[in-house]
Amino acid sequence: MARMIASAPRRPLGNGAAARHADPARRPCDGPREGRGFTLIEIMVVIVILGILAALVVPNIISRTDDARITAAKSDLAAIRQALKLYRLDNQRYPTTQQGLNALVARPVDPPVPPNWKPGGYLEKLPRDPWGRPYQYLSPGLKSDVDVFTYGADGQPGGTDADADIGSWDL
Repeated sequence: MARMIASAPRRPLGNGAAARHADPARRPCDGPREGRGFTLIEIMVVIVILGILAALVVPNIISRTDDARITAAKSDLAAIRQALKLYRLDNQRYPTTQQGLNALVARPVDPPVPPNWKPGGYLEKLPRDPWGRPYQYLSPGLKSDVDVFTYGADGQPGGTDADADIGSWDL
């Protein structure tokens, strides 16, 4: 036996959006802009505004990248310098230039072999400078008892701004 389901009585559509679209003689694009896309002029205005914003913001972001790398290098140099001081406290001397910064991670085998080298080392691993190159080390240093430094963005001695050398003497 088929069962009949009573449906709700139909109401008039009123004067809303549904009423406009219910009239078959009226097309949806004849009314207000509801549901329609953007015009070419509107898209061009948005693109121009985005271009102006990019022109103002991008140079500030690019210079901030250099500042962040310089700050990261100084932070690394401070950590390396601290590890060198601990090495010296334990072994009465800094590693030689030939032993290098690797003496902070692995016990040196080149003379002078440190007598009280701390098991596990003084650094977990040697950091690389923010530009991906190893830090430089001199013992004795030219500017202090030991020098730890990076040549900056260009990887060459000297330079200015982001290309300038950054060393433990700057801390």
